[in-house]
Amino acid sequence: MSFLNKKIYKGNDEDPTPLEESVARAFVELEVDKDLSADLRDLYITAAKNIEVSETKVALLIFVPYRLHKRFKKIQSRLIRELEKKFSGKHVCFVAQRTILSKQYKRQKKGALRPRSRTLTAVHNAVMEDIVYPTQIVGKRTRYLADGKDLLTVYLDPKDIKEIDYKLKTFSKVYKRLTNKNVVFAFPIEA
Repeated sequence: MSFLNKKIYKGNDEDPTPLEESVARAFVELEVDKDLSADLRDLYITAAKNIEVSETKVALLIFVPYRLHKRFKKIQSRLIRELEKKFSGKHVCFVAQRTILSKQYKRQKKGALRPRSRTLTAVHNAVMEDIVYPTQIVGKRTRYLADGKDLLTVYLDPKDIKEIDYKLKTFSKVYKRLTNKNVVFAFPIEA
């Protein structure tokens, strides 16, 4: 049990859920078995959640500390591949744990501005980039429907179509669950 505590840090003395323990156990196994051991040694997660994509498909959402997010990105494509093997039938997404500060946030110094990276829009855009990480976002288009709703279409890099085409619905459901915004992920139509 103590080796699992090195791979998952929870605030306020919370106990990890069984899902978080299984993800931490998978991290420990990857650290012992694979060539990822040097990269995974100092990395840990903060939370993990299951998100239902369809009746038969479930996505595993893993939250990592913002400070370690760049180090996770270096090995993320290999790590996703290995974790999807271990958790068969689940798509794996990594998201950095970010903080949103409201407009009424009490500043330390009078007149200090809220950092742009902590605004609601900036955090939602960063979450979107985290979810689709191995590929890049090449465009966004917002359609305003007649009933007053808006639909955001996000275009992903077409060179990665073979690797992530089957995950587009997963990306939409995970983003909807985190931000409560409807998004359609697609690839641009080449003329």
